[in-house]
Amino acid sequence: LLFAMGLGTTITFASSHWLLAWMGLEINTLAILPLMCQSHHPRAVEATIKYFLTQATAAAMLLFASITNAWITGQWNLEFMSYSLPTTLVTVALALKIGLAPLHAWMPEVLQGLDLTTGLILSTWQKLAPFCLLLQINPSNTSLLLILGLASTLVGGWGGLNQNQLRKILAYSSIAHLGWMILVLQFFPSLTLLTLFMYFVMTFSLFISFKVNNSTTINSLSMSWSKTPIISSMVPFILLSLGGLPPLSGFMPKWLILQELTKQSLAPLATLAALSALLSLYFYLRISYAMTLTMSPNTLLNALPWRLPSNQHTLPLAITT
Repeated sequence: LLFAMGLGTTITFASSHWLLAWMGLEINTLAILPLMCQSHHPRAVEATIKYFLTQATAAAMLLFASITNAWITGQWNLEFMSYSLPTTLVTVALALKIGLAPLHAWMPEVLQGLDLTTGLILSTWQKLAPFCLLLQINPSNTSLLLILGLASTLVGGWGGLNQNQLRKILAYSSIAHLGWMILVLQFFPSLTLLTLFMYFVMTFSLFISFKVNNSTTINSLSMSWSKTPIISSMVPFILLSLGGLPPLSGFMPKWLILQELTKQSLAPLATLAALSALLSLYFYLRISYAMTLTMSPNTLLNALPWRLPSNQHTLPLAITT
């Protein structure tokens, strides 16, 4: 199944024909579905069905748009999206695929039903193929992308504020970061790729550290200092980096995006995006506060686990941190 996921993404990467690109996206979706429901928990199955329905809708829209484009222009190439109707349809379909606001509602629900490893695949690898297509079509209607991007940063900031579930918070943080990428997509595509890469690294390290601690709610994080003191002192750095605080590496893409938006004389948009990052920063701070600055009621036995050898692989976590 993992091989098929890789294959689907690779087909989409390599294709210059709309039908092939659509096929790659479909293979990708179908390959991750069994991975999502392998625990046979009712929540996992529900999340899988929600994911399948949204992805199938998006893929059908994409196919419809490409057929419309072929009908108008007479060719199937990705690069020649000269008419606004198919281009807009493709953009909306891909926005639904990666979960941009206002088409984001499935993302927190789906991520909440999955275990952390599959959630990590969903919020990193599954974003690659749609992004590849978004970069290639170079949409003519710039205002649509700007609206999608700004809505995503705002929704990603506001949605995560009252959450107690870590996976939902991670989903909203994913929406916010995707919004930042979409804002700068048409002005400076390589900057979008840089932001995507940085987001992958930070999300990977965050998911893995939650997995090592086996925690899915904010309350369960307060125990982490007795299990893994080193990781619980490192996680606030990852969180603040996701929030975009200097001098951490997550600040770099945000700074460059703000600079690029200002160059394009979109200063009000840049200001709104920067303010929405403060909302995200608030709930990252909440997590780091729960993790490092609160002591849960403990007996001496609870403080033992960190002295016992752990069977978790923490090397990738160390590298990505």
